[in-house]
Amino acid sequence: MTKSSRQALTTARRWVIKIGSAILTDNGQGLSHDFITRLASDVIALREQGREVIIVSSGAVAAGLARLGLDTRPSALDELQAAAAVGQSSLVQAYEAAFAPSGYLCAQILLSHDDVKSRDRYLNARATLQTLLDKGVIPIVNENDTVVTDEIRFGDNDTLAALVANLIDADALLMLTDQQGLFNADPRTVSDATLIQETDAHDASLDAMVSEGSTLGRGGMVSKLRAARLAARSGALAVIADGREPEVVRHIADGAITGTLFTTEKQPQPARKQWLASLLYPKGQLVLDAGAVKGVSQAGRSLLPVGVTAVTGDFLRGDLVRCVDPAGEEIARGLSNYSAADAKKLLGRASADIEAILGFGGEEELIHRDNLITTR
Repeated sequence: MTKSSRQALTTARRWVIKIGSAILTDNGQGLSHDFITRLASDVIALREQGREVIIVSSGAVAAGLARLGLDTRPSALDELQAAAAVGQSSLVQAYEAAFAPSGYLCAQILLSHDDVKSRDRYLNARATLQTLLDKGVIPIVNENDTVVTDEIRFGDNDTLAALVANLIDADALLMLTDQQGLFNADPRTVSDATLIQETDAHDASLDAMVSEGSTLGRGGMVSKLRAARLAARSGALAVIADGREPEVVRHIADGAITGTLFTTEKQPQPARKQWLASLLYPKGQLVLDAGAVKGVSQAGRSLLPVGVTAVTGDFLRGDLVRCVDPAGEEIARGLSNYSAADAKKLLGRASADIEAILGFGGEEELIHRDNLITTR
């Protein structure tokens, strides 16, 4: 399995490469131009093989902190956004300088969650990235840290990179960090921790192996595992690897057994459901009975009012809501056909009763299966 899965990386045509702050900024000491130069060399090698590459780059805040002479990451949002504004220009200039000698152009793409929440803006971002790739440009993507707030952010660039992989139907997502990959225990505290070379992204046992990130970046193995699972929705292979290793991108693209490879046996989801997966902020919650849980998670059915036992939150028609089982564990997410107020009136009732209850005729489903994605 390892050989064939690694071999699949040798034919992966479209890559998303995510760069962590720690390796990009020498653990907060400022931008590492040596690393960026080495990365550019690897990316150019892939481009010369006819492969397409999008870089999702952390480092704007960390670079800004270094330029502002700050030793620790501030907690105030305005200070973080000021650091991002200072650091973003340095970050893009560094990439442009590294790629310029080879003749490759870079393009800066700043995204926020609002850019994917709207279906039209999501498709526009997809078209823009596709056009840049068609023209041989290397997009440098980052979250728009200068204006985004905690309530509407992607959360970390691992998640952003996975969503970009979904957005442009990437074949591979490579997350470069300062760790060798995913271990079966924390290697900082467990001396005999073992590196996992390959695993199914949806293996439930992986959840107990990850830990939260460092103070420098917002990510960590928790977010990287989440990103690998999100990338799997579009069928992309994902790899976590040590970005400090010489020519690591080239080696992985050549099938070398380096880092942790996440595979998936699930079929890629349709484009609309990949878009639904990019919506990160539910407005409410529906509690499902056992029959509805089985129908939604195993049979791929729509969610009918009769299978819902409770409604929480204040949401409107078309808003994203969580679907949880009787124990409160999330099993799906989807776009509600009814507001929270109307959904409460329909609890446990047959679809045929909707018009009589609400006074108007509507969809027979609370959430149609086309607007529903399973998360378990």
